[in-house]
Amino acid sequence: MPTVALLLPTATYRAPDFLAAARELDVDVVVVSERRQALAGSMGDRALVANFDRPDAAAAELVELAGRSPLDAVVAVDDQGVTVAALASERLGLRGNPAGAVAATRDKARFRRALAAAGVRQPDFREVGPDDDPGGAATDVGLPCVVKPVALSGSRGVIRVDNASDAREAASRVRAILDRAGEACDGTLLVERFVAGREIAVEGLLRAGSLEVLAVFDKPDPLDGPYFAETIYVTPSRLPASVLDDAVGAVAAACAACGLVEGPVHAELRVDGGGLAWTLEVAARSIGGHCSRALRFATDTTLEELILRHALGLPVDALLQRETAAAGVLMLPVEHAGTLTGVHGVEEAKAVTNITDVEISIPPGREMAPLPEGDRYLGFVLAKAPTPEEVEAALREAWGHVKVELA
Repeated sequence: MPTVALLLPTATYRAPDFLAAARELDVDVVVVSERRQALAGSMGDRALVANFDRPDAAAAELVELAGRSPLDAVVAVDDQGVTVAALASERLGLRGNPAGAVAATRDKARFRRALAAAGVRQPDFREVGPDDDPGGAATDVGLPCVVKPVALSGSRGVIRVDNASDAREAASRVRAILDRAGEACDGTLLVERFVAGREIAVEGLLRAGSLEVLAVFDKPDPLDGPYFAETIYVTPSRLPASVLDDAVGAVAAACAACGLVEGPVHAELRVDGGGLAWTLEVAARSIGGHCSRALRFATDTTLEELILRHALGLPVDALLQRETAAAGVLMLPVEHAGTLTGVHGVEEAKAVTNITDVEISIPPGREMAPLPEGDRYLGFVLAKAPTPEEVEAALREAWGHVKVELA
């Protein structure tokens, strides 16, 4: 029986789906987390505590463990573990990406430099150090623009500004967000030209450097700022085939520019008024939250099963085709700060035609904050229907039922 090490941060949404996929494939799992698991004492070498913020040391611990109990794959489910997984896979001779390639996706400034060197279409940008003037950088790239950290994910710390003065204020706010997140607040920030247009996401699987497109999601709600809380994802995309071809080509070029060759990728792009795709970000992992539950492939295969199959060298060719139905997910945004006391209308939302599930992921009593400071969604609503239009309509109707009560 093959064994996979799953890097599961304690705050991840993804653990249940990856563990279910491992059970479906009859795969042994080593759970790697930054905190000791409740049952770790009885799990032996099936549980490992590793500090994801120290990738070299964490990878060394995985290599040591593999010396006692051989591993067939190392898979990170979220951003926090991708560098560790790449380092460990390199050292163990397992399928994975070069660690340097993954590191390029984890540092947005390094990512921008890699794409610039390869001539991949992307927003004009400037790197801003603690002693540099964000306002001057904003003027250089052109207004409006976006100020963002080189770390963090999920649009956390990303702020659109319309003038130089606002860029300076935004940079101070981003540094405060980094400080609260435990990240270095005195390093580089990015100032990027804002690209007006529609945003899409591409979900793919790299195999020996070749990109297999698994899904393209439309994001029908405008993402114009000043903050960028994502809401609705719908697949298949309703954009013209020529536009989608350009977007997929841009993702493939961005992956090649960074040196990514194996495993899942999740890319975010903007499509301008002329139908050109501009690469915003590429992550060396699959889509976050519970969004993967909107995807099903041949024989009802989940995205997590595809990822584990690929990592283990199991056949995937016959499974890559997405189901014919349209599908989508609503990431319920946190719209106000406060302590959550209740969420109402969930059963009514579940009863909406074409809604397949509603899950609230923040428990009562938890403090909530909206973007750009926040780092969680209130929950996820899933839908499936014959057409993308019906999926979007169902998600909007369900959203209308959900009411949030704050202290």
